[in-house]
Amino acid sequence: MVALQLPVNLVGYYKRSSEAKCSSVSPVDLCTHFLLVVVLLISVPGILRSAVDHSSPADLRKQRLYFGALHQLLLLPSNQGLPYQHCHLKGGRSGRKKRDMRKLSLLSVILLLLLGSHHGVEATGGFIETRGLHFVLNGSPFFANGFNAYWMMTLASDPSRRDKVSSALSDASRHGLSVARTWAFSDGGSTALQYSPGAYSEQIFQGLDFVVSEARKYGIKLILSLVNNYDSFGGKKQYVQWARDQGENIGSDDEFFTNPVVKGYYKSHIKTVVTRVNTITGVAYKDDPTIFAWELMNEPRCPSDLSGKSIQEWITEMAAYLKSIDNKHLLEAGLEGFYGESSPQKQSNPGFQVGTDFISNNQIPGIDFATVHSYPDQWIPDSNDRSQLSFLRNWLDIHLHDACDVLQKPLLVTEFGKSCKDPRFSNDERDAMFRTVYSKVYLSARTGGATAGSLFWQLLAQGMDSYRDGYEVILGESPSTTRVITLQSHKLRTIAKLKRAKAMNGKH
Repeated sequence: MVALQLPVNLVGYYKRSSEAKCSSVSPVDLCTHFLLVVVLLISVPGILRSAVDHSSPADLRKQRLYFGALHQLLLLPSNQGLPYQHCHLKGGRSGRKKRDMRKLSLLSVILLLLLGSHHGVEATGGFIETRGLHFVLNGSPFFANGFNAYWMMTLASDPSRRDKVSSALSDASRHGLSVARTWAFSDGGSTALQYSPGAYSEQIFQGLDFVVSEARKYGIKLILSLVNNYDSFGGKKQYVQWARDQGENIGSDDEFFTNPVVKGYYKSHIKTVVTRVNTITGVAYKDDPTIFAWELMNEPRCPSDLSGKSIQEWITEMAAYLKSIDNKHLLEAGLEGFYGESSPQKQSNPGFQVGTDFISNNQIPGIDFATVHSYPDQWIPDSNDRSQLSFLRNWLDIHLHDACDVLQKPLLVTEFGKSCKDPRFSNDERDAMFRTVYSKVYLSARTGGATAGSLFWQLLAQGMDSYRDGYEVILGESPSTTRVITLQSHKLRTIAKLKRAKAMNGKH
């Protein structure tokens, strides 16, 4: 409404100005009049563009503030408008000084909001890159406070339920969350994206298109995982079964990593997803900066080969293949962070091996950053809360050290959480776990370390009871946890701004 009133107000302002009794030109009036014209010329194209592109809630709030300040400026009485001439007004020199200060204050607000909105566009556009130990976006530091929401493609493929995706992304954006990790796979089953090798459901694919489009709308970057280690949503077991159906003699599901036919199926899936052209935005996934990174597999494990050779060779081959198709996006392997049998750090593992190695797997060319997961309540379930927090701190410290000193790559904590299904669960204990992860991330970010962010498991919208797994977070349902999450968003944004300002000062 304010925006629609502006042309009328502008005409009224000029009419009032011409009717004022004036004798000389005020430097402040000339300056503010000139700046007002510049502001309008700069802002109108952006306003029109945002109407077409569907501004995020944060952008809309900035626009309302911007228009409110401009609206006040144009509604000033005729003796307080912005005429070319300086008017003889009641109050004399003191009155003129107050009016001048008000004009300059309002224009300062307008200009700051305008510059801030342009900076916001720059902050969410562009591809995430790595620079040494850090993520950068458009040359500025980028820190991730985010979440997992594996379910988004499935719900978005059903028009009657896709509002849950919009609601979750809107809530996340409102609380400062900037990265979401979700599945770009569903192999076999009733809601399959890929229902047989190389054959895809267009309806499900359009659900993923919607997820990418909505994430762009709300300024959230996506990590898209390409296959599951586990049976849910098909996973490696489904790929192996497809190969068996074609006559392949395959024993263990772990042959997913070594069988040539299965590997061919998976490469075909990589190519299909990465080169997909979004039916909503018209942008190919490989060209869309909304995507933060690709993930080769959710939690790869190969317990039949604890030497680590099978997974090491598989990651090497698949990383090279994906990068040959898309060299714009970052790539990570999807690792939980376990150390291999030959690693001296293996004693930090929670008592088991899975055929991966945090060091050698992440040293593979094409793997741009390391990942780590942490579920002390699953990994050491017989320990008390204090012991689990102690394990968590040590787990994060070891991986932070190795990412910084050995890998020399950024580290992202891509999964962590605490289940409310544990009989000992309390919100206080979950908050303590979140604060432990967040404090490690914050300290690393503040001091230039390798840990660049964390993503909790998992975010749900209201009305998704069937998706509750015990780890769910519904923003606002648990006020204390929501406050912990929101505070971390604020702290990481502040660090990014300070580092950006410091870098700018260093250039001058």
